Amino acid sequence: MEDGYLYFGAGPRPHDRIKLNVGGKLFETTLSTIRSGGPDSLLHALSARPIDDSNPVFIDRDPEIFSVLLSVLRTNRLPSTARRFSKQELIDEALYYGIESRLKAAMLPPPLSGIDASMVATIRPASDGLPSAFTAGAGDGSLWIAHGGQISEYDSNLAHAGTIRTHIDNITSIRRVWPDVAAVGSDAAAGLHIYDISGGRHVASTHWTDPSDPRIYKALVSAIADSPNSVYASFSCRHKENCILVIDKSTFQVVSEIGRQLGSSMKTMVPGKLTYMPSSGLIFGSAVTSGAFGYSGYIRLWDSRSGEVVWETTEPGSGRSSRFGDSFADVDVDVDDSTMFKVCSKSGDVGMADLRKLGEDPWVYLRDNNPSMGHTGGGESNSVIHCYRKQVFVGRDGGLEVWSQVEEKETGEERENRVCEGSYRRNYVDKLDNLERGTVMRMEGGGDRLFISRENVEGIEVWESSNFSGSVSVL
Repeated sequence: MEDGYLYFGAGPRPHDRIKLNVGGKLFETTLSTIRSGGPDSLLHALSARPIDDSNPVFIDRDPEIFSVLLSVLRTNRLPSTARRFSKQELIDEALYYGIESRLKAAMLPPPLSGIDASMVATIRPASDGLPSAFTAGAGDGSLWIAHGGQISEYDSNLAHAGTIRTHIDNITSIRRVWPDVAAVGSDAAAGLHIYDISGGRHVASTHWTDPSDPRIYKALVSAIADSPNSVYASFSCRHKENCILVIDKSTFQVVSEIGRQLGSSMKTMVPGKLTYMPSSGLIFGSAVTSGAFGYSGYIRLWDSRSGEVVWETTEPGSGRSSRFGDSFADVDVDVDDSTMFKVCSKSGDVGMADLRKLGEDPWVYLRDNNPSMGHTGGGESNSVIHCYRKQVFVGRDGGLEVWSQVEEKETGEERENRVCEGSYRRNYVDKLDNLERGTVMRMEGGGDRLFISRENVEGIEVWESSNFSGSVSVL
């Protein structure tokens, strides 16, 4: 074995070379490379056989795709030649060789950084392509899209894994509460409904009822959140009475209700956004409405254990006098950093508050040190905000920008207070053609991806940190 090749009868060594004939094309690699696919892979089994190098093992498969898979085993990354094949072609061949886990890991995007993010795909369900709601997987970048009364599942590689039809005509809220279980609601059908996505079956339904109050009848779901043990859903009735139901995650039975309101004014509207904050056990809720006199709304924090309100604010009506009348258009919470962000409806400014130091006026307004990057304001626009992995994404009409933390140049006092006007910097992460695709309606992060829906536009956009840009339709 002086030449490094593995011959019949010789004891194999990891760096010994081996030749394989795949579809008539010879490949030469090392035993350690082909065994890196795992002990259960076909290649590992072939490497354990005594092989006469003068007569390499013949594998009747596509040699071009094998070249891609061999590169994955060598580098843990997809080569540029992989773009010549569909994801399904690559996955089918990887399944044959038993190295699908290595391929899927290599296909995942790099860590999401909004500064260099670009749109890499648009996922369009085969039927009823206009999404009514969607939910991202907790950490793998998978996605469930509600379109009409159907739910389509896309795995971590954005491959279509199946579609189920529900008994609801139009799903308007959806939350992944278990790996294969979704909680869904509708603005036209009463109740919170639980579906097993993998099994395609309806599991349970939960309704808000109160025998002592006949007004609590056929309550609709507006927002859904969950914790390790509970599901939280905001319900509202025809006469605008509303509350948040705490539902046991294992039995899907109602445990308690939080914050019942009459719904007779802006301050008592049903929460349209809910988030559970695991570090504090608080439930973040907000509601916002707009009319002839501009935007108004409230932000409220409840203790999930006692159900008591621990902090709240309404706009207009609180905050700095200079900000009066510049109510928030949207608000979100960064659960990883215990901070809250809002985007103002008129000025377009982004405000930040430390959830551990809330008071009557907790807001600090982010300042961009580059004047050319500043938002010019100039009237109300449709703005949405989403916090994900210590980044703040802001959609203004059709444009998208990201505020990222700046670690340097912080004083000791600023580090203690955690927030300061210059602690974030802004970057625009879209191009002119993105602005023309339509108004951003909703954003949600999942894994190393950001998912975006636009008004009256079919499909969900997928944004990743990548050197490539462009739209690829995934059916």
